[in-house]
Amino acid sequence: MNTRFAAIMLALLISGYLAGQTSPQIKKTPVQKTSPASGLEMYTQYCAPCHGKDGKGKGPAAVALKTAPTDLTALTARNKGAFPDFRIAQVIEGSDNLAAHGSQEMPIWGQIFHQMDGSSPDTSKLRIANLISHIKTLQAK
Repeated sequence: MNTRFAAIMLALLISGYLAGQTSPQIKKTPVQKTSPASGLEMYTQYCAPCHGKDGKGKGPAAVALKTAPTDLTALTARNKGAFPDFRIAQVIEGSDNLAAHGSQEMPIWGQIFHQMDGSSPDTSKLRIANLISHIKTLQAK
């Protein structure tokens, strides 16, 4: 997916999600840069509009998507009790062949992070690692 889609999803977050509105208003805005050190900040900006603050796939943008966002709280349970770090990294980077992302409704954050961080692969990898660490905290107990 391209940066335009990411900007639209961020617009949802900015225009209504944090304000508590339930009806999304889509506007084009540039992708907001976040701290690569904060998985929570990145999740809130980039993932929550679709996956929801709680990770259950019910964010305000979810209704506009053809494929429902994944319930991120069940990743460990669906993987026989082990969190699939490598698989999640592939999804975020865009190097997977996941059918649900075949439509490219989910932005390929690896490309966006790479552009955002001025071609610094180390910073992009740090972003992905910290985002994965935050997603691990969402797992159902």
